Amino acid sequence: MTAEKFALQKIDKAPQTLRDIVQERMRSAIIEGHFAPGERLIERPLCDQLGVSRTVIRETIRFLEAEGLVEIIPNRGPIVATFDWDQAKQIYDIRRQLEGSAAAACAEAHDADFAGRLRAALRTLAATMDDTTWTELLEASTRFYELIFVQAGHTVAWEIVQRLNGRISRLRALTLSARERERPGIDHMTAIHDAILSHDAGAARAAVHSHVDDASRTAQRVLNAEAEADAL
Repeated sequence: MTAEKFALQKIDKAPQTLRDIVQERMRSAIIEGHFAPGERLIERPLCDQLGVSRTVIRETIRFLEAEGLVEIIPNRGPIVATFDWDQAKQIYDIRRQLEGSAAAACAEAHDADFAGRLRAALRTLAATMDDTTWTELLEASTRFYELIFVQAGHTVAWEIVQRLNGRISRLRALTLSARERERPGIDHMTAIHDAILSHDAGAARAAVHSHVDDASRTAQRVLNAEAEADAL
């Protein structure tokens, strides 16, 4: 008798490790502003709050340092990384180039199934616009762009964006909380969506540039105002 071949059930989502959970919680706390820029991250209180060992906290701090969310200061230890306009401008310049190129390529090359997935991602994004903690909104934004980069075949570019994701998310939270944006973010995302699904590469690139430029101007105003307030 021949034994039936056993098929392992696909894991839809790998279980999170304790380290993953701690990293997510501390990253969210920094992005949402619960830890202020320049604030020291002291191991013992963090261990007590999260109920984990110093080893896990130290690993998490090293991970967040690699994301640019934490700085290690000699004779002072880890602090929440400060953000100025010069740093932010570089990130927006990178986003403008990589996201614009990916959107244009995606508009030219997306397949029949992609339209439904992008529409669903936009609906999810729209549904999170009132998220006051930013977590769901930032995750939905990341998912929207991931679909575009992967469909465009710009996987290496997406890896670069992912390395900057902590700082990108921090800037998104900063600009989303600002009241003086020239145009609502969801309007920009809808324009990107519409241009891609219309197979209009030029319009897709232009929609990304408009979105990034608007966010960049907002971030510049907010960061410069914060710098002036700190100088007083």
